[in-house]
Amino acid sequence: MMKLDRGGWFNIRAIAPYAVALASVAAALAGSRWLDIHAVTAPVSLLLCAVMCCAWFGGFGPGVLASILSILAFKYYYAAPLHSLAADVKEIPRLFVFALSALFAGLLSAAQRSAAQSFRRARDDLAGSVQALEQSNTALRTENAERIRAEEALRNAQADLTRVARLTTMGELAASIAHEVNQPLMAVVTNADTCLRWLAKDPPDLDEAREAAKRTVGAGHRASDIIRTIRTLARKSTTEATRFDVNSAISDVLALTSGELQRNDVLLETELSAGLEPVSGDRGQIQQVVLNLTVNAIEAMTAEKHSPRVLRVSSRMAGQQNVLVAVADTGTGLDPTTADGIFDAFFTTKPDGIGMGLSICRSIVEAHGGRLWASPNSPQGSIFRFTVPPAGQRGRK
Repeated sequence: MMKLDRGGWFNIRAIAPYAVALASVAAALAGSRWLDIHAVTAPVSLLLCAVMCCAWFGGFGPGVLASILSILAFKYYYAAPLHSLAADVKEIPRLFVFALSALFAGLLSAAQRSAAQSFRRARDDLAGSVQALEQSNTALRTENAERIRAEEALRNAQADLTRVARLTTMGELAASIAHEVNQPLMAVVTNADTCLRWLAKDPPDLDEAREAAKRTVGAGHRASDIIRTIRTLARKSTTEATRFDVNSAISDVLALTSGELQRNDVLLETELSAGLEPVSGDRGQIQQVVLNLTVNAIEAMTAEKHSPRVLRVSSRMAGQQNVLVAVADTGTGLDPTTADGIFDAFFTTKPDGIGMGLSICRSIVEAHGGRLWASPNSPQGSIFRFTVPPAGQRGRK
């Protein structure tokens, strides 16, 4: 219980509680004797107080020592025969009660001291845990902020890449787009010239001039629609959720590719079901999907010399849950050995391809709550299908 330091001397901190126990019992006994001398009932409770104090401040060992000393002092000074450690049979119950009280008081005080120390340790441990938790929380907030910045940078990179893919596809269709824009412009010039000739007659043929002017206005609106579609496809890819008609979006894209279809001797067949429910999403992004699938189909049919070359674009409701769009061709078809990887990023079968078109298309479709997949066409070629939920169904489980 008492420790020796390296020099062999008693450790002062170890023996100090026992010295305090001796001093406390001696002080209590002195107080009791002083009160006894002055004809006051001997307050043996002072000895119990000494035991409690020693157990509280010193712990179990000093408390036991104080209890033993208090019992001996009580027997010597207050239990017959006085001034002797011999026990009188009649005094044994009284001596026993005091000894039991002293031991109980000492043990109770020691237990309270241990509980208080345990509480302080628990409080210190809790404070340390709270501090560690605050540090972890700070680190977590920092990590979360970094993750948010990284996700934002990734979204910006994906948007830029999507736009590059759009512009690349439109660059391949530059001649077709120029042809589509040139047609209504030429119609504007022709109808305006016709209108002038009808007005120059004597007398002017106002009815014919009016019809020519109407045709001029219609051609102008057609050119405006084509430019709007081109601007929609060329703008920076930021999602703008609106309600729109899928068939109208498909028709605008097919108009841009009509020149490409004619140059490559591809027959276009469309089966766009009437009465489709409008969908909610980014019209430009859905048009990009249709444009990419259409260009891929044309390239698949012109890669080798074979006929017929038929591009079939259809739309219909797939139950009440989805609008289904299909782009089918009679080209070379899917290679079974690579079919599983055609939607992977940077996978391409084209010598000059970057392998991002179909990957971006799938990301766009999935972001709109649908899915994109491919399957063989009969008797030859391939079919790419994608679904988009109607505006009333999107977001439901």
